[in-house]
Amino acid sequence: MRPIDATFSLVDHHGTPVTEQSYRGQWVTVFFGFTHCRVVCPRALGRLSAVLDGLGPLAEKIRPLYITVDPERDTPEVMRAFLEAGHPRFTGLTGTPERIEAAKRSFHVFARRKDDPEDPDGYAVPHTAITYVLSPDGEYATHLTDGLDTETFTERLRAAVS
Repeated sequence: MRPIDATFSLVDHHGTPVTEQSYRGQWVTVFFGFTHCRVVCPRALGRLSAVLDGLGPLAEKIRPLYITVDPERDTPEVMRAFLEAGHPRFTGLTGTPERIEAAKRSFHVFARRKDDPEDPDGYAVPHTAITYVLSPDGEYATHLTDGLDTETFTERLRAAVS
């Protein structure tokens, strides 16, 4: 298996162009998802928010990023409104479909649009549910799977960034 490159060239939820270089000097968590996700993303964002709360002052060293897999709907404005309303610690990243595809490839993320009659727009985007952890030098450090309970997730993230 090829290594995780952890590279991207996107815009944040304020419309500012960013790359992985923008976050050097900080620990970074990266979760791929989308604002219309009904189950996996709200659960993952909620858990990571609780984990950061549980880390206390150590959380100040961590920058949580939320990269969309649905750039057609998730504009910077949509990402900003979504995150400010429910997950204000996170920085949302979006971009052109081509740049999102490049970011997904660099992290080995699967995400593919599929028809979903329950969604108002008629589609959903099933995707990989992994939180990636990048070191302050931008290197892949570890990943935390969606199946971890909050306590184990907290312990593993604490161990990674301590």
